Amino acid sequence: MPTLITVLKGGGRYDATWVERLARGVRRHAPVFKRIVCLTDLPLTVQGVERVPLRHNWPAWWAKMEAFRPGLAEGTALLCDLDTVFNGSADALAIPLAAPGLAAMEDYFHKGRLSSALLRWDGDALAALYVRFAAEPERWMTAGSCGPVPNVVHGDQVVIDHLLRRDGLRPRFFQAITPDLLDFYDPRRDAHGPVVIFIGESKPDTARGSVHAAWTGT
Repeated sequence: MPTLITVLKGGGRYDATWVERLARGVRRHAPVFKRIVCLTDLPLTVQGVERVPLRHNWPAWWAKMEAFRPGLAEGTALLCDLDTVFNGSADALAIPLAAPGLAAMEDYFHKGRLSSALLRWDGDALAALYVRFAAEPERWMTAGSCGPVPNVVHGDQVVIDHLLRRDGLRPRFFQAITPDLLDFYDPRRDAHGPVVIFIGESKPDTARGSVHAAWTGT
């Protein structure tokens, strides 16, 4: 069963509203995902979303490493950031016939490296990421643990990219598989593609026009 996984760590900008709006967009534009899971440490209740408690108190984005826990999903799994806006048909995130299996969004700033904003795998194929991180979280959360990397910020995707490369695994990038699927939010224009990605300070709650309408469901 195709499963979309998102992570809500308490204490930050996001709350249940973000989960509800992401889920609504998924149900409308990517109904292939029959199961939506939110890993969280909050008492979340959102219709159509399965709440799964976080096991660890890993801070901020590091909580996303729990998405790879063994047994969390069967079949296709997609890790999706809460600030993603579904604006058009997006079933291809789960079933692109040209490239099934491991896939990710290519990092906007660093070509050839993955972004964990969208990352797809099958079953427990990436369980080793969780196992390795859980064994030494302080090590992996320390800047420099992955050697020289172009990223200014040391975060979960740096570690994910490093560990996959070490295992000889290179995901296909969604931008190459389905070139018209992803679009990066640009406030200078109203029209955007099916899956709108936010980078930097821009977020759906401060977006304008049709993208904000897609996020709020208005």
